[in-house]
Amino acid sequence: MRLGSCWQCEHPAENNLFCTYCNSLQRPMTDYFSFFGLPHKLRLDETELQKKFYQLSKLLHPDRYTRRAQRERDYSLEATAILNNGYRVLRDPVLRAEYVLREQGLENGEPRSAQVPPELLEEVFEWNMALEELRDGDASVLHQLQQARDTLRGMQRDLDGQLHSQFDAWDNSQDLAALGRIRGLLDKRKYVQNLVSEVEKALAA
Repeated sequence: MRLGSCWQCEHPAENNLFCTYCNSLQRPMTDYFSFFGLPHKLRLDETELQKKFYQLSKLLHPDRYTRRAQRERDYSLEATAILNNGYRVLRDPVLRAEYVLREQGLENGEPRSAQVPPELLEEVFEWNMALEELRDGDASVLHQLQQARDTLRGMQRDLDGQLHSQFDAWDNSQDLAALGRIRGLLDKRKYVQNLVSEVEKALAA
């Protein structure tokens, strides 16, 4: 078999899931954007993504390959796993951004996400104090924590808006500086989300 050719008929495979000559299923590409035939962008047409997901789900279902060659059966299982994981990642703007960052060598900011954003230092200290008081049975801080929850949710919305602006900047220019800003916004968003979860958990107790 020649490099880049169909394993079945040896015609050029042209990076397609299916051979254009014999229609045999090929080894699936692992890049999610290429797999779905979508541009490498942070802003995606989610309706188109969903449409392609349902189309590929039917074409790649392992039941269609039970009487085919072992290689195609294996490729079907591999492609189905990529399909499901890829759809889960690409339909979520945050996961999609994290995926692109990993592709560009900017791994997730887990260590940095533990750091308190400077503009939140004073508020986080007060909220943590209120959480401790609530855990000790002081219900008088409930209103303060409800306000904290609303403030944090507002910050999340603001961060999401900033992220979408930077998504456009990356899509239009492929400027690595935009990815750096996205990395910072995602780290901050993760920190804020953790705070929201902690406050909501305390209020629900």
